[in-house]
This record gives sequence, structure tokens and C-alpha cells, in this order.
Amino acid sequence: MSGDVAGEESVALYDPADPGGRVTGSAPRSRVRALNLPHAATGVLLRDGRGGVFVHRRTTGKDVNPGLHDCLAGGVVAAGEDPGAAARRELAEELGTGELALRPVLRRWYRDDVTHHLAHVYEAWWDGAPLVLQDSEVAAGWWEPAQRLRERLADPSWPFVADSRALLAAWPAWWEDGGPP
Repeated sequence: MSGDVAGEESVALYDPADPGGRVTGSAPRSRVRALNLPHAATGVLLRDGRGGVFVHRRTTGKDVNPGLHDCLAGGVVAAGEDPGAAARRELAEELGTGELALRPVLRRWYRDDVTHHLAHVYEAWWDGAPLVLQDSEVAAGWWEPAQRLRERLADPSWPFVADSRALLAAWPAWWEDGGPP
């Protein structure tokens, strides 16, 4: 990854009027966060083949949504990076997965007071080997039955990442376990 500021990640900026995701430039991650600039992000729903979804609690040091629960592993798309490659990179960094097949399931804009991004959401299947959680990003993680996660997401008081909650709401029947492709 390249950086606009010494050692800082350069993030691709996107045109929010373009649902296809036209890149308009780049900026340092700190600037993207400070000004809530439109960028792209990835999220991968990791399933285990037994009806489970991997849920994790973000560390308190995260720059967005610290300490909240999430079920999408992912992050920002770096300048010059393909969203699919970014999703695979984030899975490997956060959860220690190797190369996994990704199934694209949703692409849509999301915006709130802390983030403005074109979300590229994928689904992947895990073989059951132990995951290796990245200490700087993931405080804890566990496999949650998809139906139970759906019930927990219905409770607005559960401390869950807002964009993932909204993206799952836009993905009809995400919780139905059809089994690996």
C-alpha cells in the first residue's frame, strides 16, 4: 500500500453519486476519517458450514466503532486496491485465514456521522481450523448460530456496528444457511 503521509495508508476516494464505484482520487486515512470522505470498504460474512457466523468484538483502539460487536470482517480499500483483494487481505489480517473463495452478495453506499463508504459485502466459508485473531483489531471472537445472531441484531440496544447492521438489513435472508457453494 502506498501512503500520502510518511507511513500512513492512502485510501481510495469514490464518487458517492456513482453506484458503480468510480474512483476520484486518494487521501491519507486520517483525512478520510477526519472529514468523513466517501471511500470504499469491504465486509466478509464468514460462515462455518454448521449454521454459524463468526462474530467478533472490535478492540477499543479502533478508529471507528471501538469496542462494538461486528460480524463482517473487513476494512477500507487502499488506493489502487481491488475490493476483492482488499477483502481477502482484511480476512487474512484480522482472522488469520488463508486464501478463501469470496461470493459477492451486496454493493451499496452507507453513510452516517462516522463513515461514508461504498460497501462491498462478501460471503466466505471457513473449514473449521482455528482462526488467529489480530490483537490490535479483534478483542474476542466466537461462532454464533445465524438465527441467534439475527435475533440479537433485532435488539437496537445490542452494541453492534451500525453499518454492518444496516448492510445485513439490506441483504434479504443473509441468516438462512444454504451451505457452502
